[in-house]
Amino acid sequence: MTPRERIFAALKRMPTDRVPISTYELVGYNTKAFENNDPSYKKLMDYIRASTDCICMWDPGSNATAFESAYHIDTDVSKNINGDITVSKNILHTPKGDLTRTTKITKNIHTVWEVEHPCKTIADVDKALSVPYEPVSFDFSDYKQVRNEVSENGVIMTSLSDAVCATVPLMEFGEATVWALMETDHFERTIAIMHERIMENLRHMLDTQVVDLYRIVGPEYATPPYMPREMFERFVFPCVRDMVTLIHEKGAIARVHSHGKINTVLDLILDTGADALDPCEAPPDGDISLKDVKKAVGKQMCLFGNIQLKLLEHGSNEDVQKAVKTCMDEAKEGYGYVIMPTAAPINSPLDKKTEENYLRFIDAAHQYGAY
Repeated sequence: MTPRERIFAALKRMPTDRVPISTYELVGYNTKAFENNDPSYKKLMDYIRASTDCICMWDPGSNATAFESAYHIDTDVSKNINGDITVSKNILHTPKGDLTRTTKITKNIHTVWEVEHPCKTIADVDKALSVPYEPVSFDFSDYKQVRNEVSENGVIMTSLSDAVCATVPLMEFGEATVWALMETDHFERTIAIMHERIMENLRHMLDTQVVDLYRIVGPEYATPPYMPREMFERFVFPCVRDMVTLIHEKGAIARVHSHGKINTVLDLILDTGADALDPCEAPPDGDISLKDVKKAVGKQMCLFGNIQLKLLEHGSNEDVQKAVKTCMDEAKEGYGYVIMPTAAPINSPLDKKTEENYLRFIDAAHQYGAY
């Protein structure tokens, strides 16, 4: 089987020659990805291209500005560079007043840290929502290049925020949970506005170009212990179900992404109609074993997971080998499983121990993953 055939078969819970192997955000077939342009990752990325099944994480460009809108917001931007750290401060002039958002980037760490969220109070949220909605348009101009790079080596996956993912990060996470629990009606109104915008933007995206797979992110913000099950049912379930339905109408596949404790909401995730779920974290990071997730979803979902990144960064080769075998023992039977880490390294240069453990992970997945 080609990697593309293997992944699609797993997503449809059909027989495969072996369990597909994904290295998650380490994408072998996307020349724009930092790891494919960093010499310290070369050995690992060459092995990933040769020995795994690519799920290329690629998102189209867009004219989005903020708050799920393409509306132009007058913004004052200042930057302060101190050694390896760059701090950017953005002051957004909304119709109802100013909001300040501050981010930090550290050299050789490939992520952006949000150190000041734009909203500190629900009055600030009202400022954010005063920005008029203008539908987002999407730029697929480099899609053909990426599709040609991936070819039969895998599938292309785009990530989408659900309404909770668009709402909760307006505030610092602790403050957002207080907002949801103490000002629930206001939180719900915000969710409704964000969901309406997300659905309209998703229609525009799907009308422009449909890719193979869509990963819906955000449900983890509303899982226990952060929010009770009833809030997940109220704020996550209907929104994700709507997104999945629209994705299916366009002939594509939907995957739900939710770290953490999913045991008490797993039935709701299943009822969204999504085709796949990741990363299915076992205790102590999650609260349900991969074996029990597999038992609960049966043939209704393909599962992705659940090798912890911290194991690949800090564990022994023997620990990695054991973890891969455990995953295969718990989820391989009956097909519909893709072995995958829960995250990926963001540091440069790549640590040698991490490299060695990734190589062991891939080799062990071949060893234990054949049907």
